[in-house]
Amino acid sequence: GEEGEEDEEDEEDGVPGLLGHGEGVLQLNTPTRLPSFLGGERAISVAASRYFSLALTADGSVWSWGDGVFDRLGHGDQEEDQCQPTKVEALAEQRVVAVSAGSVHSL
Repeated sequence: GEEGEEDEEDEEDGVPGLLGHGEGVLQLNTPTRLPSFLGGERAISVAASRYFSLALTADGSVWSWGDGVFDRLGHGDQEEDQCQPTKVEALAEQRVVAVSAGSVHSL
């Protein structure tokens, strides 16, 4: 096939966990609250790339989910996909004030 066709197929396959609703949920037709409560805190900011998402909660914690390749989710040496929001423990002692997501990095 042509290059454009391959890209279209990749998009149809979806990224495991990208939506944060667990394994196998690749598409939602309406806005749907995350099943995880982000440690009981309210999300004050979110950032998303094509492959993963980040949430910043009111207490300054960062949560990530989606495709974990290149350790872009921030969970140490793990390159595993996270199908639901998972707290970034490496930042637990920090008060984060903003999050940003790129294709292979997070800030």
